[in-house]
Amino acid sequence: MPAMRVLLTGIAGFIASHVAERLLDRGDEVVGLDNFDPFYARRIKERNLDGFRDRITFVEGDVRNAETLDAVFTEHGPFDGVIHFAALAGVRPSIAEPDRYQDVNVTGLARLCEAMHKHGCKRLAFASSSSVYGDNTEVPYCEDHRVDLPASPYAASKRAGELLLRVYCQIYGMDVSCLRFFTVYGPRQRPEMAIHKFCRLVEAGEPITMFGDGSTSRDYTFVDDIVSGTVAAFDKAPAGHQIYNLGNTNPVKLRDLITAVGEAVGKEPIIEELPLQPGDVMHTWADVSRAKEHLGYAPTTSLKEGLKAFVAWMKTQS
Repeated sequence: MPAMRVLLTGIAGFIASHVAERLLDRGDEVVGLDNFDPFYARRIKERNLDGFRDRITFVEGDVRNAETLDAVFTEHGPFDGVIHFAALAGVRPSIAEPDRYQDVNVTGLARLCEAMHKHGCKRLAFASSSSVYGDNTEVPYCEDHRVDLPASPYAASKRAGELLLRVYCQIYGMDVSCLRFFTVYGPRQRPEMAIHKFCRLVEAGEPITMFGDGSTSRDYTFVDDIVSGTVAAFDKAPAGHQIYNLGNTNPVKLRDLITAVGEAVGKEPIIEELPLQPGDVMHTWADVSRAKEHLGYAPTTSLKEGLKAFVAWMKTQS
């Protein structure tokens, strides 16, 4: 495939920074947009860019700002497509700030779509979330399952984004891939996420807070596998509006995850049990048959291997 010019929003974040490296390593040109939202420390996001910042064109700005977007497309385009990660993430924080989540995640996406339409850019890969399935009891989750019962404002914002993109596909002929990520972890994972937090606490000999009795489960997916699925969707998803689950297809109970974290760190976890939190769902489990058929998606990283890689990275951070 010939080299492409790609706009990557939220480039300083966890997953997007890995996607940037993959694109650069294969010869693509990357223009990155990020506003360093204070959800977590700017220094962490700056460090995410360290390995490749001299190989990209970087613009500091907010995806909600129509003038900023117009300038990016005018001065740095034309683009072969956009990979959109810029968003506020996290189920529990969205309950505290529902208005901000809708503003960033929905209004920001709408402004991006308008800029793409204005500048004739039709290809978009959108970072959605498995949270759109709500507390679905039918597992594994399939893209055709019901998704109109979200359990948090974050989930609602991601489903709203998927629906908005269907409209732009129908009206303007955009080619869109909505990628429902399942509990991504690995080097550069956000500090408030469970695996990052658990590993730090176990390393420090401090207690882990376990919400519920440990029977909830998640389809933990290593970041390299998510990157492969994202890039494949951007490259070769069929035309129109497509939705793909990107997961590991191997759900792990919370109590088993904590045990695996202890083994990876080399210390016995100390567990403090608390009640389940609002917005949490009991299980996630991805059916990736569609992604396999359309994209050749095939996750390869086991939890043990992924945790080993994460812990090795964590020990290099100050």
